[in-house]
Order: sequence, then C-alpha cells, then structure tokens
Amino acid sequence: MTDQIVITEKTSQAKDVRAAIGTRYGPVLPAEGHLFDLAEPEDVVPAWKRWSTVLLRPEGLYGTKPASGGNKAAKVQAIRQALRQAKRVWLATDCDREGQLIGQEILEHYNYRGRVMRVMFTAQDPQTIRDAFARAKPNAEYAPLYAAAVARRQADQIYNLSLTRTATVTLAKGARAVIGVGRVKTPTLAIVCRRELEIRSFVPEDYFEVVATAETEAGRFRMRHAPKERIRKRADAEAIAAAAEGFSGPLSVRVEDKRQSPPRLHDLPSLQRLCGSRFGWSAARTLEVAQELYDGEGKKVITYPRAETRYLPGSLVPDVPRIVAGLRVGRTYAPIPVPEPPLIRRGAGGVFHDKGLAGASHHAIIPNVNTVAALREVWPRLTADERRLFDVIARAYLAAMMPDFRYRQTTAKLDVRGHEFRAVGRQPIELGWRAAFPDWTPAEERGEDAQLLPSLRDGEATRLLDATVEDKQTRPPPRYNEGTLIEAMQNAWRFVEDSALQERLKEAKGIGTPATRAEIIRGLKAQEFL
Repeated sequence: MTDQIVITEKTSQAKDVRAAIGTRYGPVLPAEGHLFDLAEPEDVVPAWKRWSTVLLRPEGLYGTKPASGGNKAAKVQAIRQALRQAKRVWLATDCDREGQLIGQEILEHYNYRGRVMRVMFTAQDPQTIRDAFARAKPNAEYAPLYAAAVARRQADQIYNLSLTRTATVTLAKGARAVIGVGRVKTPTLAIVCRRELEIRSFVPEDYFEVVATAETEAGRFRMRHAPKERIRKRADAEAIAAAAEGFSGPLSVRVEDKRQSPPRLHDLPSLQRLCGSRFGWSAARTLEVAQELYDGEGKKVITYPRAETRYLPGSLVPDVPRIVAGLRVGRTYAPIPVPEPPLIRRGAGGVFHDKGLAGASHHAIIPNVNTVAALREVWPRLTADERRLFDVIARAYLAAMMPDFRYRQTTAKLDVRGHEFRAVGRQPIELGWRAAFPDWTPAEERGEDAQLLPSLRDGEATRLLDATVEDKQTRPPPRYNEGTLIEAMQNAWRFVEDSALQERLKEAKGIGTPATRAEIIRGLKAQEFL
C-alpha cells in the first residue's frame, strides 16, 4: 500500500492527471464533486424538524455526512481506505474556492492528520499538470480559501433554509407550496423584477432633433443639433430648422490625435456577455463550451474557464512568444500583424498585473501555452461552437499584444444663432489591435451619424442646407438577456444605496461566482420564475 495519494475533483480530471504523472505521487483517486453534504437542521436540533420562523443556526458549524447519488459512495470508500495508510495527500481539485472545499472537506471529515500538498493548475495538459505538482505548496497556505468556502456553505444552510421556512409558513397561507429563498437566487430574481417594473412604469416622451447638410469647400457632411436639454416641442425644433436653412457662418474645427488600448482579456462573465449577444448562447452554454475546450479529450486548448479576473500574472510574460507563434501558424490568425517582439503591457491599465490578481487563484482565460503548438491537429476535433469560442479567446489574446489603435478625431461645430450644430468623424491612422478584429465595427462608428469628414479648416465658411426635424422618443431600459443579467449579478452593488454594503459587494465581486451564476439562472428558469 502506498504512503501517498492524489485526490482529484472528478473522474475525467483523474484521467488527465494519471496521463501526466502516472503513479509517481501515489494512486490518483477521483471525487465526484462534493462527496459530503451538510447535516440537516433536524439532525442537529430535533425540534427544527417542524417548520417555523426560527433561525436555524447551531452552536457551532453544521457537520458533514456522506452524500448520496451517482457513484459517490464507492468513491468515498476508496478514498477513505487509502487515507488510512497515506502519510501525504496531494489535493489536485479545481483551482477555485469550491475546488478547495471539495478536496479538503474529505480530509476534515475523516480527521486526516498527515501532510497535505495543494496542486493548483489552470490548464489540464500533461506539461501544465507536471509543472503544477512540481510547484505544489503546503495546503495550509490556502486556509483562507477553504474558510471562505466553508463560510459560504454554512451561510447557505443557515439563511437559505431559515428564510425559506419563514417565507413559507408566513406567506403561503396554508397552501401546499414552498416559497424558496436563496442567497443568490432571490436577489437575482429581484434584479429582473426591478427592471420589469421600470419597463412597465415607463412613460415614453417625444423629443426632436434637427439635422442639416453642411456645405464646405472640401465637401459635404451632416451636422446635428441635439442639445442635452432635449427639445420637447416640435414648433421649437421647426423654428431652429428654419433658422438653420441657408445659414452661413464660420466652422469651429478641433482635430485631435487619439489612441485606444486593446480590450481586456476575458473572464467567464465577459465571455458569457459576449456570447449571449453575438451567438445567442445562454450563460450555461458558454460555460459548457469553455469547459470542453479546457478539459475535453484531445482538446485542452484554453486555461481554466471559471475565471473572474481579466489580468495575467507577470510570470506568464515568457509564454507570450510561444502562444502568438502557435496561433499564427494556421491561416485563421496568420494575417494578424502582431509585432515582433509582441507588445507587453504591465500594470492596472495593461495585461500583466500581479496586484490585480490579489486574492484570485486563477487568471484571465487565454490559449493554453502547452497545447497551442498542436492547434492544427486539435482544430478538426472542435465543434463549430468550440471554434467560435476559441476564436473569441485567441483574438482577444493577440489583440492584447498589439499596439494601440490610433485615429484622428475631427469635431466640427457651427453656432446657428445660439444653437450648436455638431459633427464628429474618425479617421484611422494606425489600426493596431483593431487588425485582430477585421469584421468588427464599434458602435460609435456605426449608424447614420458615423461619417468620414472631409478635410476641414478652423474658421472656414460653411453653409447649411436641407434642414429637417427628426422625431425621437425615449425608450425604456431593455430586458435582461442571460449575458447582461450575469453582468448585473457581478455588479450587484449598483442596486444598493448603503455605501458600506456597496463596498462589500464590490469586494465580493457581486453575488454568485463565475461557476454558479449560470446555474442560478437556469434554476430560476426551471422553476418558471423567469
């Protein structure tokens, strides 16, 4: 019998770990998610079996008991048996709070007192796993992560059950129905209800804007009068249009050279927002596809997907040339002009920012450095959706290593008897990172007012023609889709007024976690609340 064992979170993970390290660190034994549940309230206090409006908070913490279902009993037995002989345990569960809990709760339940090492990997290819075992740290260093997971679970048990029972006995009024209250689910539903009430109570208001064609020596373009204080009466707008028709005056022109940094790398919430709007995917679908890219058989082409930070550690700077080179081998990314060497941005406004990762156990989602060289062989194994999502991640990474987008912005203004007419145009100077997204046009460059202005001089004579009044109407806020609801959950501080609670919610990065938000939404839909 070996004196050390490895514990993973699931069977597929155990298979990858075995393929990487064999039995060098002992047999690799998988859990099946949580192998232990918390005791029920009535197991702690028999009187709590009867539902009432009491806080179900025991003297200490709720204890744990083996979970049922699936193949959990057999896996618990196998790990328990191995722990009796093991002098050292290597915890190789997922690198997040819940992964820490899944592994460590087994050891706590059986009062294991041997040495415990924590293995943290953010990709599941063999090389990453081997490197992670070589860099393993004492599990005691992750005590705060485990404490946070225990606190979350105990709070759910105490408050979710207490509030569910209280709501049911006071509000159900004798009906045989349970009114479920959840720490994340209930405020998520409240966010949607709040928006729905805003929409239902919204009263649209008419307003007006005036547009005209400006004629200059260099050419024609459109100018608009759209003051911050909206024009509420058509007669007022028509009077301004009449004053503008045929008006001549000196043009005020300001030309500025501007630059725009690339968008930040993706975390799971940003991927869910983008895929929801671009592909119509549910939040759960985005996570499902990302998970397959992360640990799917013969794939493993991205890093850990349940990320909630958009920075990378400085230690990954040396990987940049390998990832860029691996991506640009194929025809898809070869045309993207990443500079040689790639541009490395550090600090809060950049990509590599160690302080921005404080308290996080994983980084932004990027292509896996150890499998990117084999992307040509992996590509045929990817489904259409997997290719779409990988493309989003790959282009974001390449863009992050490219120069700023530089452009010249021209702002032209004309004072028409005290009414300002305005036109804004952009002219690209250097595409920079925008070359990574050749088919994408930002919102400010789309629509009827997006125009390339002629070469204008400050003070040159301008004449307005064809002045017309446009009818406008205010619109209610849009209903949430799954992507924008994920964003609202992440920024839940916006929905509270107390400044201390706002700061606490910011620190906690909202309600739910990247791993649970999609499931919360799916649960609300299954219960027909949404």
